[in-house]
Amino acid sequence: MSYNNVLFTKNKGIALITINRPKKLNALNKETIGELHNAFFEADKDEEIKVIIVTGSGDKAFVAGADISEFAHFNVEDGTKLAAKGQKDLFDFVENLSTPVIAAINGFALGGGLELAMACHFRVANDNAKVGLPEVSLGLIPGYGGTQRLTQLVGKGRAMEMIMTATMIDAQKALNYGLVNHVTTPDELLPFCETMAEKISRNSSVAIAAAIRSINANFEDGVNGFELEIEEFGRCFGTQDFAEGTSAFLEKRKANFPGA
Repeated sequence: MSYNNVLFTKNKGIALITINRPKKLNALNKETIGELHNAFFEADKDEEIKVIIVTGSGDKAFVAGADISEFAHFNVEDGTKLAAKGQKDLFDFVENLSTPVIAAINGFALGGGLELAMACHFRVANDNAKVGLPEVSLGLIPGYGGTQRLTQLVGKGRAMEMIMTATMIDAQKALNYGLVNHVTTPDELLPFCETMAEKISRNSSVAIAAAIRSINANFEDGVNGFELEIEEFGRCFGTQDFAEGTSAFLEKRKANFPGA
């Protein structure tokens, strides 16, 4: 599949999705959101791909926000549809992928950019990164899940402060807040993410998908995460990966998971 605003490569079971609008600091417009949906869908359905890394092109920005020129003239109905479609097509979609997604934050991750990073399963930032949700400075609020995911990650008080002040924070503060998992130098960012992806890919993709569903259930209204964990745990016993994993352990060898 070809894309105008996204680069897609894969190597040794790792897909690299790069948002490629450097002149716009990789800002998200409708076309790019649609292409990202398709790229993530393509990667998730490829049985050879075990982990996805998403980053921005250049050294200035992961995603500097949404493309404001696209919605500056919107009315209430248009704005509501924009948020609903964006959440469904990209942000919720990424969060619920069965393939793990690592955000490699290589610069500014603002507004929709931070919202995309937060939808990923975890985040690594270089030490030049700056993150924030500045929407209230435009008379808006985050509309792609930012009010919910930021609160889940950093707590209510810090989320309130970051959103109300529209303040950017640096990578070290994001690490202290628990918003990112690791901070690297710019040169180390992708190699570090690739090393983590390789570690993940050695494990059972079936079990990882079950873990993602179970963890996400903790944040879903009306879903008992403990009960879902029990169900997912039980299902693991019927998989080929379980048979291979336990056999390898007992035979003192490395497991070769079939992914089934």
